[in-house]
Amino acid sequence: MISRYKYNGQRKFARPLVTGFSDYLQSAFEGCSDAKPDILIPSPMLPARRRKRGFNQARDIAESLGQALSIPVDAGVVRRIRKVQSQRGLSREARLANLRGVFKVCAAVPERVAIVDDVVTTGATMRLLASALREAGAQEIQVWALARTPG
Repeated sequence: MISRYKYNGQRKFARPLVTGFSDYLQSAFEGCSDAKPDILIPSPMLPARRRKRGFNQARDIAESLGQALSIPVDAGVVRRIRKVQSQRGLSREARLANLRGVFKVCAAVPERVAIVDDVVTTGATMRLLASALREAGAQEIQVWALARTPG
């Protein structure tokens, strides 16, 4: 479903996944609202890739979750500042090396944030994004994704 959404632009396939995820998060935050992040930050995409694909799936997911959970979304906090080789098919070590220096924090970062993406494979993207956000002042960083694949 995620592949059809992400690579074929069939957004209808994301709806049930995002709805189920937001329902899960809503119930998780009911007992401990202090765990709720101050802001959702979608995994950034280079403008050229976004134009080619027609959308940034991480931003779509973050906006849907933000609306359902009443959490602001800011896609401008972090930017990708250079093009990298596609992460598909790379090992964990190669992914980390591929992404070094690719993210730049461009705005103030609140204490509690959640990074949103569609799929986490090796965690390389999330690890480097979290590192950049931590250096910019984030104290608690959550990772929200629709799927986790072995990698």
